[in-house]
Amino acid sequence: MYTIVDIETTGNGVQESKITEISIFKYDGYAVVDEFTSLVNPECEIPFFITGLTGIDNDLVRNAPKFWEIADKILSITEGTIFVAHNVNFDYRIIQNELKTLSLDFSRKKLCTVRLSRKLLPGYNSYSLGKLCAALKIPLKDRHRARGDAHATTILFEKLLRTTDAPEVFKTFLNAKSQEATLPPNLPKEDFEKLPKKPGVYYFKNAHGKIIYVGKAIDIKKRVLSHFYDKSSREVIMCQETAAIDFELSGSEVLALLLESDAIKQHYPVHNRAQKRKIQAYGIFSYEDRNGILHLASNTLALAPNSFYTLYSKTNCRIFLQEVCKAYKLCPKFCHLQENIAQCSHYDIIRCDGICRGTEDILHYNAKVIAFIAMMKEKSSSFIIKEKGRTPDETALILVQDNVYKGYCFIDNTETIAKLDDVVNFITFQKNTFETQQIISNYSTKFPEKIMEIKNMLHSAH
Repeated sequence: MYTIVDIETTGNGVQESKITEISIFKYDGYAVVDEFTSLVNPECEIPFFITGLTGIDNDLVRNAPKFWEIADKILSITEGTIFVAHNVNFDYRIIQNELKTLSLDFSRKKLCTVRLSRKLLPGYNSYSLGKLCAALKIPLKDRHRARGDAHATTILFEKLLRTTDAPEVFKTFLNAKSQEATLPPNLPKEDFEKLPKKPGVYYFKNAHGKIIYVGKAIDIKKRVLSHFYDKSSREVIMCQETAAIDFELSGSEVLALLLESDAIKQHYPVHNRAQKRKIQAYGIFSYEDRNGILHLASNTLALAPNSFYTLYSKTNCRIFLQEVCKAYKLCPKFCHLQENIAQCSHYDIIRCDGICRGTEDILHYNAKVIAFIAMMKEKSSSFIIKEKGRTPDETALILVQDNVYKGYCFIDNTETIAKLDDVVNFITFQKNTFETQQIISNYSTKFPEKIMEIKNMLHSAH
């Protein structure tokens, strides 16, 4: 026995959605033996765009029964049946959540007519209910109303039951261990099956091929499957939109993190939340004025000529320059901590030797600035991270020069790497960002044994 179900909701996501209309057809495989259809008072405002889609407004449901008043009917008509819907997980979870608020359990076997149609009726451009019914000449009246959609789904389900391979396919889909019911309705099973159990980056794409989510994983297949089991509204909505999955192997977690960060900033996927905000980079640089005095200053990286240090906020730049002034007895005026003044008068920096007052020799002052820059350049680190490749026959190399992430490459183990140019020839160059700096810094602290200083490369061929 089957119950074919369709609901209309307030459209606030799985966890927050409230039902505004429900229709259930009880079907024995040959005929409809019972039906329950009702408007439902959601006890909240119905958004304007939902009314535009369904025609259901606040006035229409004002005197309709509340969900708790029809809960027993829903439980009784679906008891002992297989729950069927077009994109079944959506309808099932919303009903399950509504019942849960009443402290009522709801557990039924499920079948999805989207996934069944993809399997038993292959070759259609779209498996949305409207387009599939049009292609199969199934009458669909009152689209986006519960009874109209449930009635059309019942006719579709009957067609699916009568197809040649239906018994075996239905058996597979109903198997508790089968992943079919777990996969998003628009995702071909083949896309999931091809996913590797290896480190890398994966891309969820919608029906138009647009990347809507980027993730990284040590085991891509396992991580992707976890999205399908997640019942949060955000995950359910994302999975509903997913029509294809692609991936890129990385060989290691650190490179997966770097690839993920780059992909998020490149594609700006709608369902990614982290790393989408562009954090402005600032460079610390020096220049000589018309009097021959060396200045230290900061500006956006694009406007900082020959910068020798990168920071990611104006505040951090100011704090950094203040500490430099104190440590090297530099002048706040010539470090641009005070502007439009004849002589410095910084509240916290009182050790200026008088360059701004003409009491310190310019050569002496410039020597202090030069000493500081030399120290920073000496401290700057250039190194290569060696990690596993995508296969046992290759090695992954991540290049960092002067504390700046340059990119990565995969090199065949038969290649000899003895100098920097040997690496640069293979590098896929990437942008250095706040996030990549953090990833590499954390990795270097955790795995210092995998860091190879570039100055030592001549003594250690790959």
